[in-house]
Amino acid sequence: MIWLIIALVVGLVFAPAMWLRPSLRQQRTMTLRDAAKQAGLQVRLDPSPLHQDDEKLPAYRWTYPPRQPGPDFLLLRDAEASDALKVFVDGWRWRTEPLRAMPTSVRAHFEALLVRLPEDAVAVESSAEALTLWWDESLEKEAFMPLADQLAELRDGLAGRPDRPEKHADPKAPRV
Repeated sequence: MIWLIIALVVGLVFAPAMWLRPSLRQQRTMTLRDAAKQAGLQVRLDPSPLHQDDEKLPAYRWTYPPRQPGPDFLLLRDAEASDALKVFVDGWRWRTEPLRAMPTSVRAHFEALLVRLPEDAVAVESSAEALTLWWDESLEKEAFMPLADQLAELRDGLAGRPDRPEKHADPKAPRV
């Protein structure tokens, strides 16, 4: 009988600790985020870029080099976009289209990359500071890292192509 009481007390002591253990999804997400951070990405939970969505979504950011800002755009998956928005490729629409056309090679790389994005990727955004993937982190680390490399290549192709170059000009550079 005393052993039963001891087992019950030990069970009551360890039960709360077991509830605090991260779930398998949380463990996978932590591994994914750690790998992304080690690869130089910024990972944050930010307000969603979707209209009328107050939730926070994971945002994976590939920053542009300081003196090579990127273009401004926001591309949404069809399921999240209005039919009134302009189609970029099958399944994706511009909410904000870049002012300058992308070079042909960068555009082709971007189109091929959009096909490989997981279904839970809802938006791809670019600002002068970073290229951002908004998604629900459905991939394992091993599947995401090749995709992260391809997004880094896209970032490199878009770097130095701001929509408003004069806004990002080097103040120390001589004016012509």
